[in-house]
Amino acid sequence: MKKQRILLVDDHEVVRLGLKALIDRHPHFEVVAEAGTAREALKHVEQYSPDVVVMDIRLPGGSGIDACEKITENYPDTQVIMLTSYAEDEMLFSAIRAGAAGYVLKQIGGDDLVRALEAVGRGEALLDPAVTQRIFQEVRRAAKEEEASAFADLTQQEKHVLILVSEGKTNREIAKELFLGEGTVRNYVSSILSKLNVSNRAEAAAYAVEHNLRDHLQ
Repeated sequence: MKKQRILLVDDHEVVRLGLKALIDRHPHFEVVAEAGTAREALKHVEQYSPDVVVMDIRLPGGSGIDACEKITENYPDTQVIMLTSYAEDEMLFSAIRAGAAGYVLKQIGGDDLVRALEAVGRGEALLDPAVTQRIFQEVRRAAKEEEASAFADLTQQEKHVLILVSEGKTNREIAKELFLGEGTVRNYVSSILSKLNVSNRAEAAAYAVEHNLRDHLQ
């Protein structure tokens, strides 16, 4: 069985020694080099062609995220696991954008780190359970923002009219419910169709349902 070649990058020697001692217990792993700075990491990736780089996110002389981006761009066969002491949202998303295949906290247990190395070695993406929930929260937040932006051009009254249009109500029924004149409702509907760039009430109704308009009413 081919050994997985690993480069350890951390500016604290004690951390590197601890990681190396842990990894060396497993015969299918081999620590081929160690580095204490981002510059050294890049040099060692070029020299040793590791399968996986386990790298601290904060490094002297350049961030681990910048180094990760350069590694993933220039050495696509090398996977990067970012190692950090803190579950910081901005760092997490920056690491993902930089192409990191894994993001784990230094508090990770030994068996969990081994599983992370094995998973990344198989080409899988991996997140520490402690930060996975943050990813889902961010995805949900981004989805909500995207939905809200779908109705950004509509006034609150137009949103209320559109809700009633999506319920299949006629202009007369909408006028009665909102205490408006039927001509006013007709103008609102015309404005809604124009702003949403749709051609008829059915398309407007489908748009409202697709983008969950009810969740964005005040």
